[in-house]
Amino acid sequence: MTNASSLPPIHVIGGGLAGSEAAWQIAEAGIPVILHEMRGLRPTEAHKTDHLAELVCSNSFRSDDATSNAVGVLHAEMRLAGSLIMACADRNQVPAGGALAVDREGFSAAVTKAIASHPLIRLERGEVQGLPPQDWGLSIVATGPLTAPALAAAIQAETGADALAFFDAIAPIVHTETIDMDICWFQSRYDKVGPGGTGRDYINCPMDEAQYNAFIDALVAGDRTGFKEWEGTPYFDGCLPIEVMAERGRETLRHGPMKPMGLTNAHRPDVKPYAVVQLRQDNALGTLYNMVGFQTKLKYGAQAEVFRLIPGLEQAEFARLGGLHRNTYINSPILLDGSLRLKSRPSLRFAGQITGCEGYVESASIGLLAGRFASAEHRGETPVLPPATTAFGALLGHITGGHLTAEDEVGKSSFQPMNVNFGLFPPLEPGAITKPEGVKRFRGKEKAIVKKQLTAARALADCAAWLEGPVRLPRSA
Repeated sequence: MTNASSLPPIHVIGGGLAGSEAAWQIAEAGIPVILHEMRGLRPTEAHKTDHLAELVCSNSFRSDDATSNAVGVLHAEMRLAGSLIMACADRNQVPAGGALAVDREGFSAAVTKAIASHPLIRLERGEVQGLPPQDWGLSIVATGPLTAPALAAAIQAETGADALAFFDAIAPIVHTETIDMDICWFQSRYDKVGPGGTGRDYINCPMDEAQYNAFIDALVAGDRTGFKEWEGTPYFDGCLPIEVMAERGRETLRHGPMKPMGLTNAHRPDVKPYAVVQLRQDNALGTLYNMVGFQTKLKYGAQAEVFRLIPGLEQAEFARLGGLHRNTYINSPILLDGSLRLKSRPSLRFAGQITGCEGYVESASIGLLAGRFASAEHRGETPVLPPATTAFGALLGHITGGHLTAEDEVGKSSFQPMNVNFGLFPPLEPGAITKPEGVKRFRGKEKAIVKKQLTAARALADCAAWLEGPVRLPRSA
């Protein structure tokens, strides 16, 4: 029997969610890994610690509903595949209604400890300033949206294509004790109880129409951070700065992150709020709450001034103000094959947000797939791709070319970052959606819900079947 320590290692560059997950999957397959992470020696513009898998923007992994929500299905598939990221998230969850949110520090500390203690993973701190040398053999680049300039330049030189980029903004975090609970109240939207929650998982700040309009005026007029070298870079619609949303129309925020639906003011139940700002618990102690959907590029002074116009936050003290950083991703459908290998250099795979997926869970899931594909190749096997009907397969298909049209293939690319969603899944078989017994009205919203439920059930069944062959019992994370 071959000693695992005598096998050549697979190199993973980047210790974020995708890189950590890729390294874990490879090591769990019995193959040694060298995980390269520059933080600790070289910081980024957005990270604050040298922990692996540090969460920068939000602390939420979004919906954990695996019955009718695409990201919840992805959660479930990752758990089936022995995901380190999901195991650590589950152990460090904080109440967030129907979402899975985590204690930031506890989560990243758990990932770091698991990686550091795995006998087949060697963590090396230091910047990799170019593409992996050929003699490294199989390698994975999972450097994420904040890839260091030297490596980004090497990727550009190898591919001959310009990297695409978009802005990503960070939401502020408030000290809980400075929130006025005589004005605000605890409630999840529609009182929904999620994992580890009670139905009272958000702090809600109500606004009447005059307060809302004054807030919008101040928000739009606020002084902003400007990065001239980044001008012309498109925003990702799923993470727009709040002031950019406000500029799209005065009512935009009332129908987005500040919508009042499903919420009743505990102090004045007879008065319906015109708009509501929600804050979600950010750490296990409950001493910090983040402003949901309030990513911003306002300057710090303007942030404090504008956000203290929100009822209940007049005396708010901020543990962290919002910020702006640049995300970079490659034109994956053109550059990568179906198993995430660089077409011009098949020994090299890419994973995570640099491939053009968006979101913590999506990034980690692509790391998981890259790790499993590299492991199979290391064993001399051809990687078996997940079915397109799974969340894994749907997201992989988007990244590696599933979205392309014939026009795109002759030179035009419409590739943009994407969260997992049911629009990426193949349609159900004809006749799969049938009217439930005893239901009189079956169209529109009711039919859409059943469609999502059937798509989710199909995905999980197909994922379990795909994993049945290569799946291994995981070590305890």
